[in-house]
Amino acid sequence: MSRARRGVPLLAVALAVVAVAFFVLPLVGLLQRASWGSLWDDLTTPQAKDALRLSIVCSLWSTALCLVFGVPLAWVLARTRFPGRNLVRALVVLPMVLPPVVGGVALLYTFQRNGGLLGEWLYNVFGLQLTFSTAGAVLAETFVAMPFLVITVEAGLRTMDQRYEDAAASLGAGRWTVFRRVTLPLVAPAVYAGAALSWARALGEFGATITFAGNIQGRTQTIPLAVYLFLETQPDVAIALSLVLLAVSVVVLVALRDRWFGGLRDARS
Repeated sequence: MSRARRGVPLLAVALAVVAVAFFVLPLVGLLQRASWGSLWDDLTTPQAKDALRLSIVCSLWSTALCLVFGVPLAWVLARTRFPGRNLVRALVVLPMVLPPVVGGVALLYTFQRNGGLLGEWLYNVFGLQLTFSTAGAVLAETFVAMPFLVITVEAGLRTMDQRYEDAAASLGAGRWTVFRRVTLPLVAPAVYAGAALSWARALGEFGATITFAGNIQGRTQTIPLAVYLFLETQPDVAIALSLVLLAVSVVVLVALRDRWFGGLRDARS
């Protein structure tokens, strides 16, 4: 009998059940604690509406920045060889494992108005202050979200069939034409998946935002920051906003199911 046909040990099954329960029970606790009868009222309080509006605005701007800068970066990492490429890739991925509050501190000492590495120059020359502003919240979200897009698009570029690009180039198409008419359509699923992941990550960002941009209602107080603030004073509102983030996360994962798990099914078949 092959190894693949052997039964799974009961101990492994028991430990797997405990692991699943570890993930499921907190969600059940959240759903059980929600005040479903007043959910709409909780989500339409002035503070909650400000947080929802600001989160949508900031996360969409962040996703746009991730696309503008992340797709070219992924293309460079996937298609060019240069000294230090592995180091650059490691630096790009670093925000995924770096504690968000540390990222916020790094952003603060880079872009703060007084003594920042770039912040003082930006303020003196352009009058631009990023700390404790909506633009600062967008910047913090972009810092933590862009790696998700870069690694997803880079993986798509590495696995695509480059013969189509070669064929287009042999027919006289320039680099920009090949990229726009051939490469982008072929990696569009990876771009969509990376954008969705980046948007969800930006929507749920907390540590870097509160450290760099603060927690100011109507200006920097996104949904996670509002949850943190309301948990002591208005727990029903905090739970309602938490359910919004939970629903978004579930929708994104379900939408990307075939993208992320389809390759695993193909590998087994």
